[in-house]
Amino acid sequence: MRMKSGLIAALLLASLTAAAQDGVKPRPSPLAIVSSRYKDTYLKITYSQPHKHGRVIFGGLVPFGQVWRTGANEATELTVTRDVKINGMELKAGTYSFFTIPGRETWTVILNSDLGLWGSYNYNSKLDVLRFDVPATTVNEFVYEAFTILIDPRNANADLVLAWDRTKVIIPLQFPESTP
Repeated sequence: MRMKSGLIAALLLASLTAAAQDGVKPRPSPLAIVSSRYKDTYLKITYSQPHKHGRVIFGGLVPFGQVWRTGANEATELTVTRDVKINGMELKAGTYSFFTIPGRETWTVILNSDLGLWGSYNYNSKLDVLRFDVPATTVNEFVYEAFTILIDPRNANADLVLAWDRTKVIIPLQFPESTP
């Protein structure tokens, strides 16, 4: 009887485990990480990549003039190990939520101290660390099916590029020189 009960329990556990694994599906907007290092400064951006799937993106799925999580799922986060300059402004080492407000010609970039947010639903502007505007470029050719963040390094300078559909936004970044 004990052997039979043990076998039934093992089969039940195996079926529950299989059912739980079957219920786990990949996210439609997968996690992505982009990073760059210049000397002793490390920059990492963690975000989720929504896909176009034939939709109108900016001014449609992502409305103009509203705070956007700059990706999908959880709010995008930027981590830097040393102080850097972003768009000419000083950013202290740390981790920040990365929001944007897309516009037709200009985007507002926001780095915020509140972490672990889902989307931009609980965004609090009182916790903004940096806020600045950068131009948005509309290109004739299709850029990316998935929202993509790239870092284009050029020694102590880099461009942080946000690209999706037919839109590109370039944010200038400057790494500090190493300390001796």
